[in-house]
This record gives sequence, structure tokens and C-alpha cells, in this order.
Amino acid sequence: MNMKFNQIPQWLIGLFGSASIIGMVTLVLKLFASGLQIQLIALLYLLPVLVCTLFWGLTSGILAGLLSFLAFNFYFIPPYLTLAVHQSQDVITLIVFLIVAVVVSQLIGQARQAERLARKREWEATRMYELISALAGLTDTQSIIQTLAQKIIDTFGFDQVEIIANEQVNEKPVSYRLSKLIAQEEPCELALSMFTTRTTEGEIRLWFDQNTLSLEETRLLAAFSSQGAMAIERVHLMQRENIARILEESDRVKTSLLNSVSHELRTPLAAIKASASSLRSGAVDWDTDARRELIATIDEETDSLNLLVGNLLDMSRIEAGALKPMKRWNSIQEIVKGVEVKMQTQLAQHPIEYQIPEAYPLVPTDYVLIGQVFTNLFSNSVKYAPPDSPIVVFAGVSDGNALIKVINQSPPVPEEHLEHIFDKFHRVTQADKITGTGLGLSICKGIIEAHGGKIWAENQPEGFSFNISLPLTLDGELPKIPKDAIDG
Repeated sequence: MNMKFNQIPQWLIGLFGSASIIGMVTLVLKLFASGLQIQLIALLYLLPVLVCTLFWGLTSGILAGLLSFLAFNFYFIPPYLTLAVHQSQDVITLIVFLIVAVVVSQLIGQARQAERLARKREWEATRMYELISALAGLTDTQSIIQTLAQKIIDTFGFDQVEIIANEQVNEKPVSYRLSKLIAQEEPCELALSMFTTRTTEGEIRLWFDQNTLSLEETRLLAAFSSQGAMAIERVHLMQRENIARILEESDRVKTSLLNSVSHELRTPLAAIKASASSLRSGAVDWDTDARRELIATIDEETDSLNLLVGNLLDMSRIEAGALKPMKRWNSIQEIVKGVEVKMQTQLAQHPIEYQIPEAYPLVPTDYVLIGQVFTNLFSNSVKYAPPDSPIVVFAGVSDGNALIKVINQSPPVPEEHLEHIFDKFHRVTQADKITGTGLGLSICKGIIEAHGGKIWAENQPEGFSFNISLPLTLDGELPKIPKDAIDG
């Protein structure tokens, strides 16, 4: 007999309950039978049929209807205490009563079964919603199988759950075991494959009392397995998408870098080669202006080449996270003047104007790296600002930080491009006419952020401004004033 042991007591309760209720109703009706009409007694017998159907289901309701039919015939239809019927009217009454009792039992039983089915569906839908919500935000396989195992234990009450994913970490499969009791060593009772339409993602192993797993629970468990497999597949697809995006971005950067660098390297090398060849050929006298111009060309193009290579090295250090500024207390004006001297040839048509107070505080910076920032900012200003226009260097204090501005007279940049001009290879104005790799401003941003500051650009009435904000403290402290300076 294919019946669950935990349902046999309920079946017996329905059997004896129906018989008991019909017996009590018969006893009560027998006491008051003299004052009741036969039709009313038939109607009153329908009440216990309804009660039995509501409490114990369709089978108990039909049983109660049959018992009511027999009791009604035996005690209230003449001849009494027999099942014989002599009048045709009484036969019709009994037949109608039996039909009504059975139909009512079936209708109520079906309604009760539909309600019970609706509750099961609601329970399944609620558990599925909870599982899907829990898995939705997870982005790694280990978290997914841990959450899935916990939900399986909470929903089905298994003794132990183990989930093994096909994914491997350090040459070991990703797995998780959860148990309500002490871990068991005996073989599992059930193993489910976690698969999707694409592939199998793992396996679920269960330890439980097999008699407690209903048809609905089996169906819901299969749905849990499918949802877990789809969540793991989603993680794998996201990982592949990220790898593809990184490779695509890397390829784009590599292509842009090769295109820019190949042109930028070829230009100074060609000028240096041509100048050196002219000097070597002997066609130029050593004491003429042409010789000095060729030497100046070699010097300028060597500086350009050195700046380009330096930018490439700095960008590689920034992207690798290896840029570690060696902060010391430095004067911003001293750093800028050092850059001005080094770039005096490039800045010949752009005089530097200083708006820096004499008592401007020292700023904790890496002298070389901040010098590289100003070198790139001056180089950018020279490229885009008209000849004979000044470059203004302003220094002040704002919100407890050092505020430095480099202002040139280049054309204003459209507002939608301001936040992107510090991106790699991003060039806004005259990109087809002005040489450059598009790395200088990006390197400036990386260096300033490595100092704990920020850099941004603005279109201002006095010109186009690069703004730099740097902390005025080093490890939370201001520079220590020498004792001799205090005494003086």
C-alpha cells in the first residue's frame, strides 16, 4: 500500500469522527423526532455531512453521507429499525437525500482541496521568491551555494545538505556542507544534478527521512536546484563578460597607444636624425648659425622624446599601482621655477606670471612627480594657447588645502568634455593639428591623486584654468619650524 505512515492516523480520525458525529446527531434527532417533520430531519442530517467534509476531507464526507442515509432510513422512515421502505414517497426522499449528501460532500471536498492546493502553491511561490531574492545579489559561487544550502535546510528540514560546484579554486572544487546534526559519514539519500540548458553546474547531496518528502516538496526541490544552477551560470557569464570587456579595453588602449606613440616617437627621431646627419656630412660650417640651430633642434627634440618616454613610464607605474610619492616639505614656487628653467626653450613665447604669496606654506609633495605635473600642464598650455600669451601660476589656501591654479589663454573647452580631459587618449580641441599622445593630463591626475589631492579644469573669465588641491599636512602634522627660526 503506497501510503505515508504519517497520514494513517488522520485517515482513522476521519473514519471514527464521521461515525461518532452521525451517531450523536442521530441520538439527538431521535429524542426530538416527535416534534420534527421528516423533511426537516433530512435537512438536519446534511449538517454533519458538511462538518465531516470540512474537517477530514472528501472521503470522510462521503462516508458521513452514507451513514446519514442509513441512519435516516433505519430510525426515521417506517417501518422503523429496518432498511425496508414501503412508501414510494419515502423512497424518493431517501434517494434525493443520498444524492444531495454525496453532491454536497463532493462540492465541499473539491473546494477544500482547491484551497489546500492554493496554499501549497502559495507556499511554493513564497519559498521560490525568497530563494531568488537571496541569490539575486550574489556575485561568487561560494556565496551562492552557501545561501542555497541554508534555504534548502530551512525549507525542507533535511538532516544534512552538501552542494558541490563544478568550479574549482586552487585545484579543489567549490563545495559547502550544512547539517542540523553532527556530520554524517553514511551515503546520502538523494543526489540532484544542478543543470541549466547550457551545462551542468554542480550537484546537491541530501540526507533525510525519505518518507517525509512529498510530491510538492520534490517539485520545489527540483526548482531550487535549477535556480541555484542558473545563479552559478549567471556568475560565470558575468566573469566572462568582464574578461571580454577588459580584453576589449586593453586592446583599444594598446591600439591607441601604438598609434599615438608610433607617430610621436617618429617625429623627434626624424628631426634628430636629420640634424645629426647634416652635422656629420660636413655640409654645415661649425661656426655658423645653421650649426647652432641644428644643435638646438637636437636638444629640443631630445627633451620632447624624453618627456614622451617619461609619460609612458609614469602611466605604466600609475596603472600598476606602483606610484608611491616620496613626500617631503617643498616650496611650490621652487618646483615651478625649476620646471620653468628646464622648459625655457618651449616657454620662450609664454612668460610665466607668479601669483604666489611670499609666506605661502610648504606643501608635502614628491618634488620630481609634482615637477612632472607642472611640466605636462605647461606643455599642454604651450600647445593650445596663442603665442605671446602668459601662463599664470596662482597659489592660495582653500578649505584647509593648498589650491594651485595654472591659467592659460587657450580656447574654452565645452562643458561636456571638462570631466573627460583627464582620461587617457582623450583630446578635445584641434586633436588633428596638435601633436601629443593624450597621456599628459591623465598622468597629472594619477600623480595628484597619489598625493591624496584632486585636479580639475574650469573655464574662467581670466582664461582656461587647471586647478590642483593638495593636503597641507603630512601624516596629520604641519611642518616643524626650526628652533633657530623661532629664536630669530
